[in-house]
Amino acid sequence: MDINTILSALANPVRLDILSWLKSPADHFPPQKAGAPEGGICVSHIREKTGLSQPTISLYLSTLSRAELVSAQRVGQWTYYRYNPEVADAFLEALSQRLKGADRADIDG
Repeated sequence: MDINTILSALANPVRLDILSWLKSPADHFPPQKAGAPEGGICVSHIREKTGLSQPTISLYLSTLSRAELVSAQRVGQWTYYRYNPEVADAFLEALSQRLKGADRADIDG
């Protein structure tokens, strides 16, 4: 996990929205087709919700994937994306620790 990669991925408001939606997919997307991975949302549904082009959504999802905040699973011709809570939790903990360390360094320095 790279904190800077994650921060960069989250700097875009649409990518942040996508991550938030994928965290609770049942609240934001219609039911997926039979055979879809549990918690996975098809790219086409994400694209429809954002109203952005397929290439833009693919780029955004690739960025979130590189940051390991989401994982992708291909089922036939469809790709499904799922929120990765372990990485998100580890990121939040690492960021918190880093900021706490920065505060101490500022006070001590």
